[in-house]
Amino acid sequence: MSAEPSLPTPSTAPRHGVWFIGARGSVATTAVAGCAAVAAGLHPPTGMVTETPDFAPCALPSLSSLVFGGHDTVDCPLPKRAEHLAEGGVLPHGLPSAVHAELVAADREIRPGGPLPGDTGRTPDQWIDVFAADIRDFVRRQNLAGAVVVNVASTEPAPTDGSLPPSSLYAAAALRAGCPYVNFTPSTGLHHPALAPLAESSGLPYAGRDGKTGQTLLRSVLGPMFRQRALPVRAWSGTNLLGGGDGAALADPAAAAAKNAGKERVLADTLGAAPEGEVHIDDVPALGDWKTAWDHIAFDGFLGSRMILQTIWQGCDSALAAPLVLDLARLAVRAREKGLSGPLRELGFYFKDPVGDGPSSLAEQYAELKSLAERLRDDADGQGSRR
Repeated sequence: MSAEPSLPTPSTAPRHGVWFIGARGSVATTAVAGCAAVAAGLHPPTGMVTETPDFAPCALPSLSSLVFGGHDTVDCPLPKRAEHLAEGGVLPHGLPSAVHAELVAADREIRPGGPLPGDTGRTPDQWIDVFAADIRDFVRRQNLAGAVVVNVASTEPAPTDGSLPPSSLYAAAALRAGCPYVNFTPSTGLHHPALAPLAESSGLPYAGRDGKTGQTLLRSVLGPMFRQRALPVRAWSGTNLLGGGDGAALADPAAAAAKNAGKERVLADTLGAAPEGEVHIDDVPALGDWKTAWDHIAFDGFLGSRMILQTIWQGCDSALAAPLVLDLARLAVRAREKGLSGPLRELGFYFKDPVGDGPSSLAEQYAELKSLAERLRDDADGQGSRR
């Protein structure tokens, strides 16, 4: 009787890199600490869609196989950042100590970012070369099977002069280094028209943009409900109160406008037309990494009766985002392994303003995500289709 084929041991199993833009921010720190905690069995994978049964056949990289690094313009070490997050209730008490070694290892792989305002020491192409070299060196030094670049930096204003903003420099560097790219922010990234030829010719998968974690998640569920029940929405207004780095960044009206564009798109797509009303974003430093999102929805009922629905969403943005970021990193790595390229529209489930044409209803988006899971399933010859 022949012996069962043995599974790869941890020492021989391939490892995969996750290169964060904004690697010392709250989301990246929470993702690194959370990945280590879940891999060690210290906490369940709450919020990770890729850990549900529908994705079990996909042969996604294990959490223990992920190696972290990235770029950032700040120098607060990850262990210290994690301690600050634990003090604020974002991370469980004692977790930074429990995963200290993993935080130190990731921090060693963080390289200086840029350019900072007023920095004219390099041309855009030189910045792209430097960033791409950092990513390639990370993959080589850690002996990785590959890496995915994920932007979790603070929101930047949309460019007004045609120049490449930092997020686009990092996106170009990801493709130049041969890595899939995920933009979890509203920043420009690969959306810059100058990068369209590079994105098309790279042969790499990419996804984004602007992670859907709270208020817009609710909108993508409630919008279709009103339309399907033939209840006309007269007005839909909202307010976001948040602190931390995002609160400070979104105090800039230009950055807030980039953020709100995705929120408005979801309503226009799911309702068939944009209703009256706006979303206001207020920086409340005392909230730290916590946020409150309030929506006020005015709609008509039978015989013209006026009705109101109000929702309040209170949560920790980093804890909401981190499991999604880990999902996206694993899915992008697997898509690369299967030979997929171009915009991964099936990942629209995770975004406010997804690349590619796709539905805005969360239920329809989840159906598309499950169809991607079917395409990523392991198979006998290991060959996948190429877009």
